[in-house]
Amino acid sequence: MTSTPPRHSGEPAADTADRRTMKAVVQHGYGPPDRVLALEDVAVPAVGEGEVLVRVRATGVNTPDWLTVGGVPRILRLQAGLRQPKAPVRGSDVAGTVAAVGPGVRDLRPGDEVFGSLWTKSIAAGAGTFAEFTLAPATQLVRKPAGLSFEEAGASVMSGLTALLAVRDVGRVGPGSRVLVNGASGGVGTFAVQIAKRLGAHVTGVCGPGNVEMVRSLGADDVIDHTVEDYTRGPQRFDVVLDNVLNHPPAATIAVLRPGGTFIPNSAGEAKGLLGGLPRVVRAKLARPRTATVRSVECDVTRENLDALSALLASGEVKVIIERSYPLADAAGAVAHMATRRARGNIAITVR
Repeated sequence: MTSTPPRHSGEPAADTADRRTMKAVVQHGYGPPDRVLALEDVAVPAVGEGEVLVRVRATGVNTPDWLTVGGVPRILRLQAGLRQPKAPVRGSDVAGTVAAVGPGVRDLRPGDEVFGSLWTKSIAAGAGTFAEFTLAPATQLVRKPAGLSFEEAGASVMSGLTALLAVRDVGRVGPGSRVLVNGASGGVGTFAVQIAKRLGAHVTGVCGPGNVEMVRSLGADDVIDHTVEDYTRGPQRFDVVLDNVLNHPPAATIAVLRPGGTFIPNSAGEAKGLLGGLPRVVRAKLARPRTATVRSVECDVTRENLDALSALLASGEVKVIIERSYPLADAAGAVAHMATRRARGNIAITVR
């Protein structure tokens, strides 16, 4: 009886041993998703130092994806690429199995189930996850909790980490904090409501009429239907406002903060024309109120942060809300859905 020799670092797993190409959704130019995204055969990427080749099982659609597909606002093309994106495959969140590891990677091995992100704070970088395989830095992956599906893990990273860092680190939310989440029914919002409640806050969620009961089910103490009530004109005052919509002038939102409160603008604003909503975004971030603080949040993908998110999800106290999952072949539909800015929770893409 002969034994199978151990697989060494960098050697592909069985499902890639004879693979030279893979299916990936490639972006050609800017415009409507169904016109510029196409499922194509491309080369399976080679694994480099400190990298992990992941057999993608699921990913998510996030704001940078639909902005880059549409090339809006147009000023963002200075970073992404003038005529077409420098990185042709969208997607940053990933959940799947390790297919191969590069030199220097010692704590992950082929067959491990992992999740994480390729995000590097640039829409022009990264291998992309709308594909059968992707490359990720080993430092931006952790093992997937056994009780979490690939779909849940793949759709959780950018929105989950952004919410966690906004609430825990930027807002410093704790027992007794009064927190308002504008856009409480979206990807970041659904996570933020749950995490703030877990930290002991009194949470007010703002959403549309069709999502009131869902936001309440996540633990929100109060829910405001924005078509009925304008929270900037109400009597309530808050310690933290996480604004995922920026549909009010920054000064109006800052006015509902208690003394010493924190305003966290977290939105791309209206994605139209040359600048889109960037002027309002910039005004929000540059505001210097006398009695409050304006602070930004960034999706910082580290193992420490991923472990914290993983623990929340594994506990069952924080759930991944997924409105709909799309197959890889219909990634254009998933991006178009996200671009409406009315998605309930997160949008997933599954890869079989």
